[in-house]
Amino acid sequence: MRFHIQQDSDIPASSQLYNQICFAIAARHFPPGHRLPSTRQLAMQTGLHRNTISKVYRQLENDGVVEAMAGSGIYVRDQQNPRDIKPAPGPRSRHLPDIDREVRQSVDGLLNAGCTLQQARDLFTREIDWRLRCGARVLVSTPREDIGASMLIAEELTPHLDVPVEVVPMEELESVLESSSNGTVVTSRYFLQPVEEIARRHSVRAVPVDLNDFRHELDLLKDLKAGSCVGLVSISPGILRAAEVILHSMRGSELLLMTATPDVSSRLLALLRASSHVLCDRPSLPLVEQNLRQNRAQLMRLPQVHCAQSYLGSATIDLLRKEIGLLAV
Repeated sequence: MRFHIQQDSDIPASSQLYNQICFAIAARHFPPGHRLPSTRQLAMQTGLHRNTISKVYRQLENDGVVEAMAGSGIYVRDQQNPRDIKPAPGPRSRHLPDIDREVRQSVDGLLNAGCTLQQARDLFTREIDWRLRCGARVLVSTPREDIGASMLIAEELTPHLDVPVEVVPMEELESVLESSSNGTVVTSRYFLQPVEEIARRHSVRAVPVDLNDFRHELDLLKDLKAGSCVGLVSISPGILRAAEVILHSMRGSELLLMTATPDVSSRLLALLRASSHVLCDRPSLPLVEQNLRQNRAQLMRLPQVHCAQSYLGSATIDLLRKEIGLLAV
């Protein structure tokens, strides 16, 4: 993936690069465990000073998005690896080797480590109980200022999970977990570190979901004629901010960009009047279409509306089902 930096922009180059790397990680262009380009490689690609790139990498590390390995490089943090779940026996796991043999080997390993049979049974029981507790419900949590991101995640998870899915602002997560710590907390990778810190205090797992790579939408924006006005509409202010920086990094001042949340009708109407193309998420689409119908007489032309059908990456729901024990593969 190549990064684009507008050197003459009012948006700091470090912010442009930070947002593009975050998006690349959230959309799995850079999957967990992937080694990021060296500061030298990025300097050659972007024209930025290596100190600026190092500053961005330090910020990503402070935010829990990447981890530095001395003498090796900067890697996308592999959050799920420490608690990798092995599939349970069943029709879809017949390709696995002898399950009984694996269980025996696990028990033998514990005995060789000095455990008694009773201790081995307690360890297995505790782990199974913990995983059952994690699968009791899903709490989707992001900061209150961007609760729209939680609503987008919850909307796409609910039809695919056989457990309750609740939206909880990050500011209320502590009190919710104090009353009941059953469940798994789900968030965007953008907010993983603060959510994970709260979940850890209550022995609850925090799992990040990966975003759609929005490849089709980005290709559409790349092909627009210079001077086009583009409107972005989403219930997530955070998505709008990140998209604005990323689009500016791609096209600079070639495109006029307007953003709006669908609940601010005056802002939305101004966007629809000015834009030749409107990109929105699924929850925003009904309000976009309603405003177009109600105000058609005031519009010189109707913008082309494109709705992004998915907020989450195609594989992330199955990965989450596996992580909380709902999927045997």
